[in-house]
Amino acid sequence: MKMLTGLLSLSVCASAMAEGEGFFDGAKADLMLRNYYFNRDFRDHSAGKSKVDEWAQGFILKFSSGYTPGPVGFGLEGIAMLGIKLDSSRVASGSELLPVNSDGRAVDNFGRAGLAAKARFSQTEMKVGELLPDVPVLRYDDGRLLPQTFRGAMLVSREIEGLGLQAGQYRAVSLRNSSDMQDLATWAAPGVTSDRFNYAGAEYRFNEQRTQVGAWHSQLADIYQQSYFNLLHKQPVGDWVLGANLGYFIDKDDGSARIGRVSSRTAYGLFSAATGGHTLYLGLQRVSGDSGWMSVYGSSGRTLGNDMFNGNFSNADERSWQARYDYNFAAFGVPGLLAMVRYGHGDNATTKQGANGKEWERDTEVGYTVQSGTLKNLSLRVNNATNRRSFNSDFDQTRVIVSYPLSM
Repeated sequence: MKMLTGLLSLSVCASAMAEGEGFFDGAKADLMLRNYYFNRDFRDHSAGKSKVDEWAQGFILKFSSGYTPGPVGFGLEGIAMLGIKLDSSRVASGSELLPVNSDGRAVDNFGRAGLAAKARFSQTEMKVGELLPDVPVLRYDDGRLLPQTFRGAMLVSREIEGLGLQAGQYRAVSLRNSSDMQDLATWAAPGVTSDRFNYAGAEYRFNEQRTQVGAWHSQLADIYQQSYFNLLHKQPVGDWVLGANLGYFIDKDDGSARIGRVSSRTAYGLFSAATGGHTLYLGLQRVSGDSGWMSVYGSSGRTLGNDMFNGNFSNADERSWQARYDYNFAAFGVPGLLAMVRYGHGDNATTKQGANGKEWERDTEVGYTVQSGTLKNLSLRVNNATNRRSFNSDFDQTRVIVSYPLSM
């Protein structure tokens, strides 16, 4: 139980920081308790097993120090995580809540811990170590028990009002169901690795914060390069607020092109209309070229307009659309209660199984967060997904997630 010892040690360290001054001033620590049940029921014989069914408990401790005095301030951040198996079996493992041994059984527990040094000058900050990148060209995945982390460096500068500049390099990744760091790869070819991911980007917000434009470029060395352009806008119209999220990716191979030729364009538009507790969305997306949309293996695809629980309709040549409806029950006098339903459909996909592939996904989710009392901020989310694909296994999926954040 070395990871549990690490969690307690970091907790004590962070609590001590909060009592000091200077470097210790502004220090904080947060512990997330996450209980996760995952069930996936396969609907065809090609899946290799009839179902995946696992239950686990996670502990995620994050702490952050303040900065030392002076023109350049220095500090530390840390993360420690522990996952414990509550229920699993050899025939039903593989949910990615937990690592799986060579005999097909999930491990009893796993975890990892990491530190990052940070420095701040004026409105510019640099971090080096174990990080959780969340930029349009690389978003860490937090869709299971423990989040994915990356090892590298990032720089963020906000010296000019409205303008954000970012750059970074990552050299290794720890997947959401792993205790180890490993080389980087892409979803298109997980077995082909790279030793670095570089990126730089700029975002500018204006028009009373209602409009943002962004431009980014990234490189997974010797595998692919990617350019990304984005426009976000919200416009009040009477009792409504209309929104648009427009994006365009350009992907091409890089250096020695270890996975072969990469050439694609991905365009999307996600449009919204909100009034009261209601929000309606319409998403349109198109991938064109010789390959699918490129991203780092294990990372989230939530930058894309049609990202859903189990996919993002990003195969080569794929055309897709989605319709979504959200309701916030605060408008009905029940704050903290949220509901969502959406349907996405894709066709014309080119995969390893051939051309003209089709798929659809239907998602529903209900969530509630306690608003006051001893259990304030405890949340319960229940979601269900149905996936049907001509080029992959069909399944129905249910997840139940209970999260309880504690400030220390």
